[in-house]
Amino acid sequence: MAGVISRLQRDTAPAAVHTAEPAPVRWALLTVAVLFLGLVLLLPLAGVFFEALRKGVALYGRALIEPDALAAIKLTLLTAAIAVPCNLVFGVAAAWAIAKFEFRGKQLLTTLIDLPFAVSPVVSGLIYVLLFGAQGWFGEWLQAHHIKLLFAVPGIVLATIFVTFPFVARELIPLMQAQGTDEEESALVLGASGWQTFWRVTLPNIKWGLFYGVILCNARAMGEFGAVAVVSGRIRGLTNTMPLHVEILYNEFNSVAAFAMASLLAVLALATLVLKNLIEWRARRVQTLAERAAAQQEPP
Repeated sequence: MAGVISRLQRDTAPAAVHTAEPAPVRWALLTVAVLFLGLVLLLPLAGVFFEALRKGVALYGRALIEPDALAAIKLTLLTAAIAVPCNLVFGVAAAWAIAKFEFRGKQLLTTLIDLPFAVSPVVSGLIYVLLFGAQGWFGEWLQAHHIKLLFAVPGIVLATIFVTFPFVARELIPLMQAQGTDEEESALVLGASGWQTFWRVTLPNIKWGLFYGVILCNARAMGEFGAVAVVSGRIRGLTNTMPLHVEILYNEFNSVAAFAMASLLAVLALATLVLKNLIEWRARRVQTLAERAAAQQEPP
């Protein structure tokens, strides 16, 4: 074991020396990165909390428990609670099909998954208006059957699902492609069914990437503005999500309440970031332990 480690250190040490940048370059790059993050990210974030708490904690608390604010918070959480599981199921199924099988239309499916990244959220919201609006393709049929999608929760959920569905699939597709199909094929040869192969072989191998994709999907679902603004109608207390409620309060010059709601969104974003880092740390730790176990099994 000691011989293996010494050989690895000897082999990798020269490469590390040759690829390392000079100290002044490293410090210059680090300084630029810190200044950029401070001006673009940290300073505005600090400004949000400062403005939210500028007139006292009591006013801040009242702004968050106001009925319209509570309705916006509940609607945002409800939308994320519906959209994220839907995208989880779709993302796993799409990634499994693309990474593990060959079929006609595979490239087309991959392109369609990337579509929300290329289309503006406002345009995606207008598409739903074109389809389900009163003058849309299915508007008369929906009205005749007393089904309301636009300016209601179903339309908000549909728009959110559309703009967020690539996140889980895009995290899993490269991971599944890198893992290949050897383990699944071995499980099938040994007599495992398709579901047993998925639950006992595929899912354990992709769980960290799956968690990461779900976190990103949830963050985007709670912060989506453009598509939801088009299909919601912005009915105060009914179809306003948290981002829409922030805009309305700010346009009414109610800056304390607007920044209070914005600070809550910022807290959710920070919690998402912390959870993402914890998952990445856990994944690296598991990989390191696996590499050490494999190294210990090698002959000296």
